[in-house]
Amino acid sequence: MPPIRYLTKSRYKLALECPVKLFYTGKKEFANQKMADPFLDALAQGGFQVEELARMEYPEGILVDGEHYDYDSVIAKTNELLKHENIIIFEAAFRYENLFIRTDILVKKGNSVELIEVKAKSFNPTNENTFTGKKGGIDKSWKPYLFDVAFQQYVIKKSNPNWAISSFLMLADKTKRAQIDGMNQLFRVTKKAGNRTGIVKLANSKEDFGETVLGKVDISETVERIQLNDPKYRDILDFEEGIKQYAKHYEKDEKYNWPLNFGACKKCEFKCTSEPTELKSGFEMCWKEKKGYSSSDLQKPTLFEVWNLRGEKYFTLHDIFFLEDMNQDVFKINPVTGSISSSERQWIQIEKAVAKDSLPYFLKAELKQEMSNWQFPLHMIDFETSTVAIPFHQGMRPYEQVAFQFSHHVIYEDGKIEHQSEFIHFEKGKFPNFEFIRALKSSLGTEGSIFRYSTHENSILNAIYLQLEESNETDKMELMEFIQEISHSKKDSVLIWKGRRDMIDLCEVYKKYFYDPATKGSNSIKAVLPAFIKSSKFIQEKYSKPISEINLTSTNFDSSHVWLKLVNEDIQSPYKMLKPLFSDWTNDQLDELLTDMEDLNNGGAALTAFGYLQYTDMSIAERDELRSGLLRYCELDTLAMVMIWEGFIEAINS
Repeated sequence: MPPIRYLTKSRYKLALECPVKLFYTGKKEFANQKMADPFLDALAQGGFQVEELARMEYPEGILVDGEHYDYDSVIAKTNELLKHENIIIFEAAFRYENLFIRTDILVKKGNSVELIEVKAKSFNPTNENTFTGKKGGIDKSWKPYLFDVAFQQYVIKKSNPNWAISSFLMLADKTKRAQIDGMNQLFRVTKKAGNRTGIVKLANSKEDFGETVLGKVDISETVERIQLNDPKYRDILDFEEGIKQYAKHYEKDEKYNWPLNFGACKKCEFKCTSEPTELKSGFEMCWKEKKGYSSSDLQKPTLFEVWNLRGEKYFTLHDIFFLEDMNQDVFKINPVTGSISSSERQWIQIEKAVAKDSLPYFLKAELKQEMSNWQFPLHMIDFETSTVAIPFHQGMRPYEQVAFQFSHHVIYEDGKIEHQSEFIHFEKGKFPNFEFIRALKSSLGTEGSIFRYSTHENSILNAIYLQLEESNETDKMELMEFIQEISHSKKDSVLIWKGRRDMIDLCEVYKKYFYDPATKGSNSIKAVLPAFIKSSKFIQEKYSKPISEINLTSTNFDSSHVWLKLVNEDIQSPYKMLKPLFSDWTNDQLDELLTDMEDLNNGGAALTAFGYLQYTDMSIAERDELRSGLLRYCELDTLAMVMIWEGFIEAINS
């Protein structure tokens, strides 16, 4: 008799995204872009470290060890422990019919039970509406966590109907501060841990680090409203009916007959992203079955490619999927004088994709006018930062920014391009932000326009400004004045400023005046750079030569290095030639892994590498290799900005 296929909490959350995913998950023949590597996931997101920290709040807790798939064993161990009148259990296992869950923390006092789910997500206890949106329902960013707990409580209650269960989330509390340096390093990540989390604890008790940075939130009322199908809290299906349907289909390995949904399909992970491949695409299978499309049909441009497109419900309702089905009757264009508006940009993308027009579109006069305001020397800067649930340093709050690296290229008026400076912090347990800002101040000098790509650098400078304000640094006023000079205040800032040398956002310049069909709507620097390389003869000719033959200096690449190489009759992006920071993952995959993290700006590979340094054990050789990789990675980010500037110059002179 084949083993029972249980609906677990992870599969339940998957079904909430789209019930059809239950048919594809766990099958090796289907492509899955959400790669599972617990070690790197722990490094990147810190969830397991938070779980271990939470357990230290309950020193009498007993762990039910054993693999999740060893259902009978962990159920038997849990039931034996539950015979105690009062007990605290980690990883308690519960089964009801074909449902199976394991809880993070379970506190049992007679028939009164606390179900505690631990998450590496932050909250502010002063916010009374943490989990609700503007219309009073569940905030969509919290929905997976709240329904997860509701599902767990349902299974526990069904298997123990006499229990009175209260539900809680244990989260990173943004109002609390670490009381010691190196709090994060007390929970070290290692593949040799011999446990599910991969964490080795160096702390014996709470006294080793003082007050926790976690907070416990009672969500019992919210869970009850979910289970009672409160109109503002319900999913598409009734709560209990949904569980029964998902469990039945998963147990029988039957595909759920679920309608296509524009928003869910766009985010589907069961896609093939490279050709050729022997893997199947669940995404394609769904669209072929529901719409009768062929493989060639699905090669046509779709709405998924359109940048910042809204109206998912409308397009789903009116069966609009391919760009060729779009017309101005269903697409309102709102022009803006002097630049390309968002709606104009979308329509340009649609028209060019349908017409198979590969030529870039740009506002030549407007771009030229914009660039005439830039003052030489031109400074291109890029930051790499880290934000984790358990702080690295004393006095820091959860998810407070740590700036550990920058790269700085300078373009002089005579055409010389220089990788002028860089900063990298590679020392464990030492707070780098103030040294970071001193080095940046020294590097940028007092003259010339400064450029960033996207909003990240401005946000980081605002964060360091607040850190300086609370600090005892002797030069804090000087450093705060420097930050004000090169940035602008955020919308929610108490103090409002806009600096004399406020950084110019090259991404915004690109969006306002330029569109290249090769980007397929993406404004990421890793999409924009290859597009410029493809369309610019100047860039192709210049950077296909060794560094020694062009008017450019590099810090981390030798003089014989060539930035652009022809691979299979196509010019390879410089990013593709970088050696991955981790052998099992590409840098792009690490960036993708972290797209849902708080305040992250497309720097997953660097962030993960910094975490790897901070709380893993490595040899000097591994440390040096990682450091060199990070320096090359960041230098290329600012060189990419240089190339985009050169692409602008070529465009306005064409």
